[in-house]
Amino acid sequence: MIPPTHPRYKSLKTRDLLSNFTKTGIVTLEGLTAHGRGEAFDYLIGERTTDSALLAERTAGALLRLARHPVISVNGNTAALAATEISKLQRASKALVEVNLFHRTEDRVNAIEHLLRDVGVNVLSGPIERLLPLPHNRAWCRHDGIYSADVVLVPLEDGDRCEALVGMGKKVITIDLNPLSRTARSATLTIVDELTRALPQITKACIELSENEMKELITSLDNHYLLSDAIGEMTLRLSHALD
Repeated sequence: MIPPTHPRYKSLKTRDLLSNFTKTGIVTLEGLTAHGRGEAFDYLIGERTTDSALLAERTAGALLRLARHPVISVNGNTAALAATEISKLQRASKALVEVNLFHRTEDRVNAIEHLLRDVGVNVLSGPIERLLPLPHNRAWCRHDGIYSADVVLVPLEDGDRCEALVGMGKKVITIDLNPLSRTARSATLTIVDELTRALPQITKACIELSENEMKELITSLDNHYLLSDAIGEMTLRLSHALD
């Protein structure tokens, strides 16, 4: 048995968590596949928060805090892995939280919303409409939620909705361990870090940053640099993999 101090312990606990939530319908089989893909990229950055990722997380806190109408979009994987962290971020950022799913059923939406509410998240409720220019279920959202947002945090996102939201004039923050993905390249701000490491850092930034610091971070935002640095970190680790 791997002890809790072993570097792989957290990964194994995460897999157990996702497996259990798959049995309840909160996580889909496609969600398991997506997590495994992200886990591979996490190995390439050494399963740690890099300096550029921390900069991105602080910038994300600034964007959320200074937004007119911030929204955190939650899918099944995010709820399963980080419901408590979402609750803390909501309190710090004052953002709305809305469940938005590709594999959408009413039972699954209700289960995810129940999980979030159990840990103190104030989940947006009310009628949904097909408001986003997409051909699938992610088009369904609430008018006073994602549709009206000026800043949207979309952890573990799919590329087409990210592109659609940016095309609607919204600032999109994503958490994506793959700096080469369509989501990472189309977002306003990409955090190349693991979800449960990233969210507490965003929350911390929301609490600690002054208004001047937030404005400076937003003004200096360069997503191309953040992605390039993440790729550089991965390349460096690969070049020394057998040292």
